[in-house]
Amino acid sequence: MWAWSVVRPGPIGAGPLEVVEREVPVPGAGEVLLRVLACGVCRTDLHVAEGDLPVRREGVTPGHEIVGEVVAAGAGALRAIGERVGAAWLRSTCGRCAYCRRGAENLCPLSRYTGWDADGGYAEYALAEDAYVYSLPDEIDDVTAAPLLCAGIIGYRALRLAALPPGGRLGIWGFGGSAHLAAQVALAQGARVHVFTRAESARRLALDLGADSAGDSFDPSPEPLDSAILFAPVGELVPPALERLDRGGTLAIAGIHLTDIPSLDYQKHLFQERRITSVTSNTRADGEEFLRLAARLKIHVETTRYPLAEADRALADLAADRVNGAAVLTP
Repeated sequence: MWAWSVVRPGPIGAGPLEVVEREVPVPGAGEVLLRVLACGVCRTDLHVAEGDLPVRREGVTPGHEIVGEVVAAGAGALRAIGERVGAAWLRSTCGRCAYCRRGAENLCPLSRYTGWDADGGYAEYALAEDAYVYSLPDEIDDVTAAPLLCAGIIGYRALRLAALPPGGRLGIWGFGGSAHLAAQVALAQGARVHVFTRAESARRLALDLGADSAGDSFDPSPEPLDSAILFAPVGELVPPALERLDRGGTLAIAGIHLTDIPSLDYQKHLFQERRITSVTSNTRADGEEFLRLAARLKIHVETTRYPLAEADRALADLAADRVNGAAVLTP
């Protein structure tokens, strides 16, 4: 088979990815082999390719929003041959530590991740842990389903951690694959949503989806916010997001990577019980709950398709904010 490999992490313009030929992997105990039907392009893939995240596997194949058909199964795997499943960012956990036992498997110190610790879906075939793949609703097609597997799940967890009250006022910084899905869940819950992003096309998408306002990243908010989510990996946006929170508001930072945060003024940014929380991966329960919700709400997934052979171009477009919604690779 052929696959993309991060051969030398660095700026996407320097060509950190190359196409390589590999043997089709054989599933081990508890694993399934997937023929990749679609794979979403996530900003975390960009962080892996550019070296923002430390190398966990030399020459790794990125991609962790995988829709695939099970074509082989290792000993103990329960998925049926021919079944369509989704493989996401969280590849495995230990299942024994205090975090796993209390239902916080996303914090497991031994957690492993698709497209970082193990090869992902920028390839013709990919391995996944049987216990960590998701059944996909029949009514959601391959290309639509792919971004739901990380952008959707992480956005949903971020929305929960942002503690948005019923009918509350939500601010969203950055409006790509994850944000445009989380916004729809919030709107379905009766929230008023205000979007702050530098891309004009993203602002138009936000308004089309029902946001109350859409402005530049540093614009004032039309009203004080009960909750905010920072999807853009830009630490410089933390102070303005906090300034726009009402008393008792929560800012959830959804990215796995963030540039340095400027100094905060306690009275201006944090006093009156304003809170900051990070979002770390997700649990399988998050994923199962969100996928059911996405099917029920008929969430619209704005996608831009790229051939698998143009994964490097998709990442370059993502880095330059040229992707509206979510990019998806198809064989």
